[in-house]
Amino acid sequence: MTWEAKHLGFKQQLISKITQFETPHYFVDEMVSGAFKSFRHEHIFKAKNDGTLMIDKFDFKAPFSIFGRLVNMLFLKRYMTNLLHTRNRHLK
Repeated sequence: MTWEAKHLGFKQQLISKITQFETPHYFVDEMVSGAFKSFRHEHIFKAKNDGTLMIDKFDFKAPFSIFGRLVNMLFLKRYMTNLLHTRNRHLK
């Protein structure tokens, strides 16, 4: 799957592959190509009352070694968390 978006003023393209799939409970997509050093996103679905609870487990590493870790600490982790929350609100 390839997706493209503008983040932090830069056009980003991420190519990911579904590496695990257990319908209808779980799937994982992992980056094949993109701006991150690594990127793994687990999607877990659980029946809850009259709906479905979706749980995201999201792990990524910024590129550029020490500089990437600094960027992650300063704002990238918060930015990516907010991005997931916004996406999930739209899905809901």
